[in-house]
Amino acid sequence: MWLTRVFRDWGARRLVTRRTRKPCGLGNEQPTSTRQQLSSCYQPSSSTSYSKRASPPLCNFRSPIILSCRSISTEMPQLSDEKAKFTAPDGLSTKYRVEEVHRYMVDCMTAVGTPQAHAAALADVLVAADRRGHYSHGLNRLEMYVNDVKQKVCDGSAVPTITKESVSTALVHGNNGLGPVVGNFCMDLAIKKAKETGIGWVCTRGSNHYGIAGWYSMRATKEGLLGMSVTNTSPLVAPTRAKKAALGTNPISVSAPGKDGDDFVLDMATCVVAVGKIEVERRKNKPIPEGWAIDKEGQITTDANEGMHGALMPLGGPELHSGYKGYGLGMLVEVFCGIMSGGQYGPNVRKWMNTDREADLGQAFMALDPSFFAPGFEDRMSDLMNHCRNMEPADASKPVIVAGDPERQHINKVEQDGGITYHINQINDSWKLAMALGVKPME
Repeated sequence: MWLTRVFRDWGARRLVTRRTRKPCGLGNEQPTSTRQQLSSCYQPSSSTSYSKRASPPLCNFRSPIILSCRSISTEMPQLSDEKAKFTAPDGLSTKYRVEEVHRYMVDCMTAVGTPQAHAAALADVLVAADRRGHYSHGLNRLEMYVNDVKQKVCDGSAVPTITKESVSTALVHGNNGLGPVVGNFCMDLAIKKAKETGIGWVCTRGSNHYGIAGWYSMRATKEGLLGMSVTNTSPLVAPTRAKKAALGTNPISVSAPGKDGDDFVLDMATCVVAVGKIEVERRKNKPIPEGWAIDKEGQITTDANEGMHGALMPLGGPELHSGYKGYGLGMLVEVFCGIMSGGQYGPNVRKWMNTDREADLGQAFMALDPSFFAPGFEDRMSDLMNHCRNMEPADASKPVIVAGDPERQHINKVEQDGGITYHINQINDSWKLAMALGVKPME
């Protein structure tokens, strides 16, 4: 347990579950106030463990390689002038201890007025993304959160409130708070309801970017539950047959508990590729694969510049390759998020990185207790995953894997290396951000 930050103690509650997992904080009794509910959501943050979890031996699956530290979509014009005043020194390290990365993130957020507890909740999610190999959603995203709070388009101090609820459902208003603060609150509420009734479903509006969707589904799995989390995003994806974007990348994450912590963790966008990957190829003056993006006229393009000014394609790509299925999945996320919650949806969501108005994102969180159904869920889950892993691969150098395996291997690599390794450009940029905010850079 590397993180020992202690927040206000609202009373520890023991949760009796089928698995020996760390409680998420919401006990079986109803908290007396919304603020108490939110505070209890921080218990995992105050005792977050990044120790090595039990997992099956993995084959030599290659970890993701960072091709670029930043994309055009993550450049903060409001901070760029301040950062431009500084030049990063030569010889900065590219590997940093997990604790140090977390400390730096918290310092950056508190420097713009975010409460310590909220900053720590955000840092937990961002660090988890980098540890899992999802570098686009970790340190790379920090400046976006800093800028949103600094420009007052996101309220770093906001506390979510429940506006309507039943024994198994709830509608929450995020009050324009930090996405991870809202997300933790909602998933912990869903977990509490699932433990009591078998299922908990919580929708929220008034939220912001909440990091990797898998953070929230795994929060339920740590309690022995199935978890699901979905969020809408700024419109970047064109519906099948359309010329312009109308849907977000709209990620879906579903996690299911296996034996000994060997969990199934699906975390995927509903488009073919992230916009940052197109920017990488544009910077290298290289073409992009056919099926990644369309140009302004709605035609499939291999020109990275045209793709940046056009739209991403839904999962599957063109209609001929069943792209309409990815389009349907993206629409499904909107049903659960913006439409069901009453928040912004589809083309009504503000453009990516705009700070002219609140994001008002919609998100949904589900927790399901498998013990309300047939016994032996974890055994069957692990049996299916191991069967697939042990199948003869078509290419001996590429063993069969299941969702969650690449991330587990990357976590193991981070632990073996003694820290997270970043691209030097990412480190130089984070150093400049530290100088602009007047905080201690990572060391």
